[in-house]
Amino acid sequence: MKKSLTADQVSLIVERSSNGSPPTLTEIAALLRLTSKAATEALFEGARKLREIYFGNRVFLYGFIYLSTYCRNNCAFCHWRTELTTLSRYRKTADEIYGAAIELAAAGVSLIDLTMGEDPQLLTPDGFELLCQTAAKIGQQTQLPIMLSPGVLSQTQLSMARRAGVTWYALYQETHNRNLFKAWRRGQDFEKRMKSKKKAAAMGFLVEEGVLLGAGATPEDLADSIVAMGKLGATQLRAMAYVPSPGGLPPDYRVKASNQELLMIAVLRLSYPRALIPASLDVEGLQGLAPRLSAGANVVTSLVPAYLGLAGVAHQALDIENHNRGVEKVSEILTSNDLSVGQPQEYQELLRQMKRNNHL
Repeated sequence: MKKSLTADQVSLIVERSSNGSPPTLTEIAALLRLTSKAATEALFEGARKLREIYFGNRVFLYGFIYLSTYCRNNCAFCHWRTELTTLSRYRKTADEIYGAAIELAAAGVSLIDLTMGEDPQLLTPDGFELLCQTAAKIGQQTQLPIMLSPGVLSQTQLSMARRAGVTWYALYQETHNRNLFKAWRRGQDFEKRMKSKKKAAAMGFLVEEGVLLGAGATPEDLADSIVAMGKLGATQLRAMAYVPSPGGLPPDYRVKASNQELLMIAVLRLSYPRALIPASLDVEGLQGLAPRLSAGANVVTSLVPAYLGLAGVAHQALDIENHNRGVEKVSEILTSNDLSVGQPQEYQELLRQMKRNNHL
């Protein structure tokens, strides 16, 4: 069994990160193994200080529209995988998507995230053209950046999304261990997925990359992913705990995935202080937000308007219809943690800086 880092050792790693020297691969894996309360708090405190240096007390809110729960993929970790044929699924119309986006924009989010499964109907030429038209209309009306999360896209599709004014392309590898990728993303091509992100970055998109926790990835696997995400040039880095679904991957009982998510958020902050690092409402809902903020997150994702029939990704209905995924409730949590809601204008200026610097 590897010896755990002490609080003093963690503080030294934090200090070096503050001076521009991020943790090494070995140190990242060691930080992800922390069990001591004192050492863990030293890590979280360091992550919060780094967030404050680069972002002040601002946290940005993302509106989330899961526009289609149909998918051609059979990812073992996903609630919406294609083999689950008895699920009740939906595909929202262009008008429904637009209406939800307008509601989110009026509530005060800084970005509209249009997410879907790899829906065969929406990835046809006509279907994707309609999706791009809808994204363009939302962007023009709200003046907010659009994130598109439609799965692997071709060069032609990426060009269409770029012409539509889409700012962000989100595509998660979930793991950079090829054996785990094969087991998790069954029947999919590791390189094809990576190349789609690299093409998007070369075309001027901002890219979000992400990893899955609690399904068998070791700290060394996660450390490799943290380094790989930086090499990709991703500017938003997500880590999200696995929420088991019937017949899916067995949970990794060696770790509590939600605790590992907190460690990952903090280690990502130490590794990439200027990155946007989300706290998702999709795993533990509103009650899980404060710990993720305490670990150094500076974005809250998966804000979903109630009563529009929209679902989450990991949890289909958690905290949606009770308005706990709305701006008002999230803002209360931010205020109680001495944080404030970043404004859309501040967010857009931040994105301009990121594009100019072209690195984390």
